[in-house]
Amino acid sequence: MASIKGLALKHREIVDRLEGRLGRVHARQRIGIEQDHEAQAFGQGLNFFHIENFLLAPSAIKGALWLAGLYRRARKNASQVELRHNIIASPWLPPAFDGFTILHLSDLHTDMSRPAMDRLVELVAGLDYDICVLTGDYRGETYGPFEAALKGVSFVHAHLKGPVYGVLGNHDTILMLPALEDMGIRMLLNEAETIVRQGQQIYLAGIDDAHFFRVDNIEKAAAGIPPGAYSILLSHTPEIYRQAAHAGFSALLSGHTHGGQICLPGAIPITLDSALPRAFGSGAWKYNEMAGYTSVGAGSSVVAVRLNCAPEITLHRLERSAPPIAVSSR
Repeated sequence: MASIKGLALKHREIVDRLEGRLGRVHARQRIGIEQDHEAQAFGQGLNFFHIENFLLAPSAIKGALWLAGLYRRARKNASQVELRHNIIASPWLPPAFDGFTILHLSDLHTDMSRPAMDRLVELVAGLDYDICVLTGDYRGETYGPFEAALKGVSFVHAHLKGPVYGVLGNHDTILMLPALEDMGIRMLLNEAETIVRQGQQIYLAGIDDAHFFRVDNIEKAAAGIPPGAYSILLSHTPEIYRQAAHAGFSALLSGHTHGGQICLPGAIPITLDSALPRAFGSGAWKYNEMAGYTSVGAGSSVVAVRLNCAPEITLHRLERSAPPIAVSSR
């Protein structure tokens, strides 16, 4: 009984911190939607199918891979995290930020594969970068305990340098927020930060999950960003690319898709869990004037396996490109 009271008191303390941090409406809304989602996962209420919540999915995936003779290879692949480089060029980038670097980590699912996290730590040890961004999904499941995931994030964070910013994903509960911020991660939930360098500035914004919980608010995140300023949006899912581009963001960094995780040869995804063009499912892309990058993630979802889709961390380099040449109408 004492332990139950202790858990209830801890939960109350977390809720109080969330209401003070995010406002009562956002905190209550997110918690309530999470509770509804968890009820759906256990067969109560209106049930929308998501493979993450299908209890037999891990066994079905493992069985299919065993039958195909691919399970051992797929399991090994899941820990072979690679470092990728990406250039984001823009004529509107302030000169002081030419060469600015961003380490991008996504979909860690830290409690799913310790070997993958060990490999990630090896990769970041020798890297130089200005800031690090985390684009969500720290937990393996979409519901239930999250202490193991927080422990995994703490392990990774201990090996990161410089300012670290993050957003939550559809696998993450809002109850994780206080602990993540206590680690020193600046979580952006429909908020923006100004980054200053040599008297010039760019803006980094982040939105709450737009996939399961639908609590994203791009308008609020962009409210304090001056028109025409260079700005980067962090979103767990890239499916809000249209809204982000029309809101005037210069770049969108995201994850969520895992690039398909289990792909056909040539990295062709069998399925992508997002309503977006397949070309936006992994790597660099562009929509109108906005640059985009969808990380395939460092971790794995449902089962720690990968086929023809290596896990990754990405080092983005901002570069100032030449302005467009005006064409005379004469």
